[in-house]
Amino acid sequence: MTTVAQKTPGWLDWDPAPSAPAFRLPAGAVDAHCHVFGPQAEFPFAPERKYTPCDGGKDQLFALRDHLGVTRNVIVQATCHGSDNSAMLDAVRASDGRARGVATVRPAITDAELHSLHEAGVRGVRFNFVKRLVDAAPVEDLRTIARRIAPLGWHVVVYFEAADLPGLEGFLGTVPTPLVVDHMGRPDVTRSVDGPEFARFLRFTDRHDVWVKVSCPERLSVTGPAAVDGRRRAYDDVVPFARRVVEECGDRVLWGTDWPHPNLTDHMPDDGLLVDHLPRIAETADRQWRLLVDNPMRLYWPEEL
Repeated sequence: MTTVAQKTPGWLDWDPAPSAPAFRLPAGAVDAHCHVFGPQAEFPFAPERKYTPCDGGKDQLFALRDHLGVTRNVIVQATCHGSDNSAMLDAVRASDGRARGVATVRPAITDAELHSLHEAGVRGVRFNFVKRLVDAAPVEDLRTIARRIAPLGWHVVVYFEAADLPGLEGFLGTVPTPLVVDHMGRPDVTRSVDGPEFARFLRFTDRHDVWVKVSCPERLSVTGPAAVDGRRRAYDDVVPFARRVVEECGDRVLWGTDWPHPNLTDHMPDDGLLVDHLPRIAETADRQWRLLVDNPMRLYWPEEL
């Protein structure tokens, strides 16, 4: 069994006592990007993983959900579990219909296995292009997977660094499913929000009707989590980028906590503060409702609308 002490050195544990957010989430709010890690005694991590986190299972995730005032979760398969989706599926099944899943699958998966995942609550697969987290999969394998899941009405979640978009855009433009981009494509927030790199990303999202998660300011920020003028606010340098995405992709934006926040070494975010970040990037009640309720419900629970 891997314990907290045996996790990858230098990586932080998730915050066990997040603050109560001042911002009250709208009824029905969805955390559309979170994970479960193990617990490893029950759900071992993949031998090929590139990091070993501490345990962060469904019980802790659901406790955080209730603490923050979230109604539903979308649980994204963590790379430390490889293509064994057991931990994610266990959490989705235990949610009493309040969670959906995003899986990792291989091209050889059978139709029966895909249908079983669908019945369990999976609605997408994730393609990870961040080289420090996973080894690159052959593009033809990804094409096969995308073609296999399209009849189920699933989507493809993609995770990449901003600098890698030019090399990926051609392939992503051929994917026969909706695309959902994690963490705004990881823009360099030291550059201008009006600069050519972020403009290219926004053109890409518009051209292909891509959905975007305005998540993980703690991963993108250089200024960090410090309060400003004694006020409860943080990640100021990320705000212009997230606000622009909310403004330009209003019907295709999602938000998530990214709990348990894997691979962080600088600081572990306070999830209550991440909720209080929301009204700074979605400044009106209408934008907040679309970001937190309407959009994720249309993508993950359309049958309930």
